[in-house]
Amino acid sequence: MERMKTFKRFFAFVLLCAAVCAPLFAGSVKVVPVKSEAMNKDIKTLVVLPDACANADANKKFPVVYLLHGFGGNYKSWLDIKPNLPDLADRYGIIFVLTDGATSWYWDSPVNPKLKYETFVSKELVDFIDANFKTRAEAAGRAVSGLSMGGHGALWLAINHPDVFGAAGSTSGGVDIRPFPKNWDMAKNLGEYKDNPQVWDAHTVTENLDKIGKDTPAFIIDCGFDDFFFKVNEALHEKMLSRKIAHDYLTRPGAHNGKYWNNSIDYHIVFFDKFFNRK
Repeated sequence: MERMKTFKRFFAFVLLCAAVCAPLFAGSVKVVPVKSEAMNKDIKTLVVLPDACANADANKKFPVVYLLHGFGGNYKSWLDIKPNLPDLADRYGIIFVLTDGATSWYWDSPVNPKLKYETFVSKELVDFIDANFKTRAEAAGRAVSGLSMGGHGALWLAINHPDVFGAAGSTSGGVDIRPFPKNWDMAKNLGEYKDNPQVWDAHTVTENLDKIGKDTPAFIIDCGFDDFFFKVNEALHEKMLSRKIAHDYLTRPGAHNGKYWNNSIDYHIVFFDKFFNRK
């Protein structure tokens, strides 16, 4: 009798685990190496596919959201922060692509010829994803977002490649790098700020708004009140307002951490879903 009770408790536990964990595996998750000819190496990339993608006919295409990690992160970071991404892929019919950006800030470095992550993400990775998955291979079907270093990278890529990314988001983004000249390997990738201020100006989002023309990407930007990047995000918001650059800007209580990003990325996904489905 005691053995039967133990079995029933175990069986109930298994059912509970299945109920709790099922949404996490709604879509399929694939890890693929993507060759970067520009850097002569393979870069691990994680692709989250909605279940509908596997069963869709050849004419059915899915929009793609590229998610960029922050400094110290890797290609798995966004799935660690948001473990229900497969469920969201199913719910919205979106393919999520998570790739590795090392500590690059998603630039092609002017001082290190081996660091070309702008070329990788905006060209090589996009071409690979479009060639191997059922994607809407157009700017209207692509968005890019990221946290911290990846937030800067997402805006940087969309501003400089509006023909590739039709929408972009930044959460807790380091959108102006110049107040932080000694941090996060930026001097290693750009040269010392005191010796190259013009290079730093040219590689920070806030000084690249003049590039935004008639093909303005759809922007969503947010940052928590307690974040050390809050002031630079406020400044970017004011500068975009003064130049009449359309964007959604959100602030709420929160710091520079996974709890904040787990919540904030939901807003980005809703924003991108509306962008993908607009007439």
